[in-house]
Amino acid sequence: MYQIAIYLFQLGVAVASLFNKKVKTMWQGERNAFSVLKEKVDPQAKYVWFHAASLGEFEQGRPLMELLRKNHPEYKILLTFFSPSGYEVRKNYQGADIICYLPIDTIGNSRKFLRTIRPCMAFFIKYEFWYNYLHILKHRNVPVYSVSSIFREDQIFFKWYGHQYAYVLKCFSRFFVQNEESKDLLATIGITNVDVVGDTRFDRVLQIKEQAKQLPIVEAFVRGDSPCKVFVAGSSWPPDEDIFINFFNEHKDWKLIIAPHVIGEDHLTQILSKLKRNTIRYTQATLESAAKAECLIVDCFGLLSSIYHYGDVAYVGGGFGVGIHNVLEAAVWDIPVIFGPNNKKFQEAQGLKAAGGGFDISTADDFRQVMSRFMNDQEYLSTAGKNAGAFVQSLAGVTDRVFRLLGF
Repeated sequence: MYQIAIYLFQLGVAVASLFNKKVKTMWQGERNAFSVLKEKVDPQAKYVWFHAASLGEFEQGRPLMELLRKNHPEYKILLTFFSPSGYEVRKNYQGADIICYLPIDTIGNSRKFLRTIRPCMAFFIKYEFWYNYLHILKHRNVPVYSVSSIFREDQIFFKWYGHQYAYVLKCFSRFFVQNEESKDLLATIGITNVDVVGDTRFDRVLQIKEQAKQLPIVEAFVRGDSPCKVFVAGSSWPPDEDIFINFFNEHKDWKLIIAPHVIGEDHLTQILSKLKRNTIRYTQATLESAAKAECLIVDCFGLLSSIYHYGDVAYVGGGFGVGIHNVLEAAVWDIPVIFGPNNKKFQEAQGLKAAGGGFDISTADDFRQVMSRFMNDQEYLSTAGKNAGAFVQSLAGVTDRVFRLLGF
């Protein structure tokens, strides 16, 4: 059934690529992958293969790749992506020797790919359980590790109808999971080669903090003609913006930085139409104009993780949609983090809430209550920020634990 499904999926991607630019990019990238490999693979090298579905998984795998390169330069690194949102952003990443899309998981593609690379080991980050790749790796006795993985009862592996597909998990040499619940669930289907180590994202956000950029425009905005506290909204969507923009239109004693998830003219125009304050876009700002503004819209990519440094309170978007974005990038800066209601499946958000550094809201009234407390109680605001930063620090060191358990 899986083989039929994967060929139908391949056909669906081919058809969808005629109408969808993102799918077309992925389809072309997958088809070109073998040309990339043919050009770049060194047949004498020992390759370690890292696979990340998208950008988030790449960020989880990055500390592993960089520590491997630092401590074991005898290996070369192959990095593959499934999604354009990962590959197109990180295709020039200097920490890997070869970067390409992963060809669709047909038997033929899997055999050809692995025959070309001949990896000495493989790391699959968080999710991604490609049946043919994993079975061929097992058949070739190639060690395969799942890192920062997390399992839930509603996944197919733990359903009565998913037992057949669950055999794919037996192809892994070892699981390095985020929590005890994942270990217990895997044990119910006979998988015990599991270590609870946590999530490598905690290591990654600490790296990002160390590498943060100085941003003169943002510094001028924050310092300004009339310095005041700053609210940073990262990866926001329209339902998020409706809540915090209305609030800060009324409370002009705080400055507002908005870094929307989708940076397109339609969305930016929509944000501008909602704001009733002196607003400037980052790409159009000068030091002088930024200093006079009350609201700064970040209309470019790559700055958000550094911008959180300038905030007193952060809001991370997505919680009124499919799920919240990266709360750890904000929390690492010792500031409290607010997010929407769709956060139950995000362990880092649940941990942040339990630590007293994260706050979820479902309505505008919820947001108003949280912000009013922050505005009126400086000690409460300071303690919440310290709780957020301490939470991140307490769960770091996962990369070292993984490599230590592997004997590296």
